[in-house]
Amino acid sequence: MSLLAGKFAVITGAASANGLGQATARLFAEHGATVAILDLDQQASEKAAQALGNQHIGLACDVTQKSVCLQVVETLLARWGQIDILVNNAGITQPVRLLDIEPAQYDAVLDVNLRGTLYMSQAVLPHMKQRQQGAIVNMSSVSAQRGGGVFGGPHYSAAKAGVLGLTKAMARDFAADNIRANAVCPGFIATDITAGKMTDEMYSQVLNGIPMGRAGKASEVAGCCLFLASDLSAYVTGSEVDVNGGSLIH
Repeated sequence: MSLLAGKFAVITGAASANGLGQATARLFAEHGATVAILDLDQQASEKAAQALGNQHIGLACDVTQKSVCLQVVETLLARWGQIDILVNNAGITQPVRLLDIEPAQYDAVLDVNLRGTLYMSQAVLPHMKQRQQGAIVNMSSVSAQRGGGVFGGPHYSAAKAGVLGLTKAMARDFAADNIRANAVCPGFIATDITAGKMTDEMYSQVLNGIPMGRAGKASEVAGCCLFLASDLSAYVTGSEVDVNGGSLIH
């Protein structure tokens, strides 16, 4: 069953081989979507897109630059004529304690995670509004809900909590235009960000806090994004969906 046949999807921060963005791009392509992979590096974006098939596109995009986001969307619309889905996945994290957060670190984390989500959404929303349809999926985090995760500092929690507030405001503002906005809150997922950064003791401590007793897979977060991007969730907007193995039940 192709849930996204004939749909055109844009996914930010999707060039990383084992990341959530690329897993989502792969699943979307399997379900019939034509995908644009956006990341900082043009070559890496193109390579990731080519791995999905010739019809997919890889483009360089710094989501913290509004003019760049607008230009990329213009380029895609010239090529495709439509954008149906946006997944705001681009994000960075830093393991810094609250009293040690420097201004530059705060700016970097807030800019990519929160400002980038705003700018890319601003770039696609006028087009979606014109067509009276669209689905936006924003990547938040369990750390937004519980005030800290395994790796991210307090500024990461703040940025990802900001994504939740922005998602709900977006959902409310554009519901009448048949545009849905939802957030995904992953817990501890095995990706490049977490690989090799933990001692065995830290790792087992983290797993002890997860009722399902294991790290999540990128593909399991991607499955949730697929649900929120497809018509299966046609009446779902303004929600935050937890993908955390039970590590936060609320």
